[in-house]
Amino acid sequence: MVLAFVLVMNAHGRPKAPLVLTSEERETLLRWSRRPKSAQALAMRCRIVLACAEGATNKAVAAAVGVSANTVSKWRRRFVEERLEGLFDEPRPGAPRKTSDEQVERVVVKTLEEKPRDATHWSSRGMAKAVGLSQTKIVEIWQAFGLQPWRQDTFKLSTDPQFVDKVRDVVGLYLDPPERAVVLCVDEKSQIQALERSTPILAMMPGVPERASHDYKRNGTTSLFAALDLTTGKVLGSLHRRHRAVEFLKFLKLIDANVPDRLDIHLVFDSYATQRLRDEHQEREQEPDLRPRTVELYESELRPGPTGPATPRCRSATGCCTSS
Repeated sequence: MVLAFVLVMNAHGRPKAPLVLTSEERETLLRWSRRPKSAQALAMRCRIVLACAEGATNKAVAAAVGVSANTVSKWRRRFVEERLEGLFDEPRPGAPRKTSDEQVERVVVKTLEEKPRDATHWSSRGMAKAVGLSQTKIVEIWQAFGLQPWRQDTFKLSTDPQFVDKVRDVVGLYLDPPERAVVLCVDEKSQIQALERSTPILAMMPGVPERASHDYKRNGTTSLFAALDLTTGKVLGSLHRRHRAVEFLKFLKLIDANVPDRLDIHLVFDSYATQRLRDEHQEREQEPDLRPRTVELYESELRPGPTGPATPRCRSATGCCTSS
């Protein structure tokens, strides 16, 4: 009789407490097991509990999830005893936290809403002295909340009531260019130093960046004019010794010479280029192929041109120059 009882126990294993899920618990477990931001350990425990709730044995669940039978038994027991709360890790031993939530809140609020009396922004040491914490702790709090008091970004708000329409005009050229036309973004870079290093530049190697000597010989400066075709990624550029309207007009002629005659040319450039066009108005009148149409961003003056339509004169503008 005793032998038969042992055989029955070995066949069925140790008796387990029934694991029954409510509809809310099942929904929560499914959400935790599928959510991308859930910890992998928590998602695995949810899959174990869901499989056990279907009536599978610990060995079957272990084989399906890819863990040991002891792991399945552990989390099955934890869920039966503590339900959903039992699936989370228990607090680990260690030194208690020394910085309270109130202190952290004080540092964050003081950083955002106050400024030091003798500086333009808070430093970590100045904040540490003001709130009574260590400089290392201030750095940790700032990093946790993404605070960088020493940084400042700039922005500009246009006062032009037609600003939106003008932006749409320029952006529309990029997104939906006219047929049989090319749209070029034109810009310039002045005061480029032509440097000649005293020794050749050493090439980059694995683990070693490119290296150049600190001493060099100056060979003056140069100016770069460039036009970017956004549809093809092709760049047309030219270098000049000086940075005047004359050089910019030469660059416009270079663009006109490199674009097929069957295509119209739309140029989008910044206010500095527009200023040069204004200074060279008389020379521009002698070029019938370049008819500027300026989309100004701020105050502008329009006066009738001697050879046809009004010619824009802008103090600060974004221009669109059309060649046909």
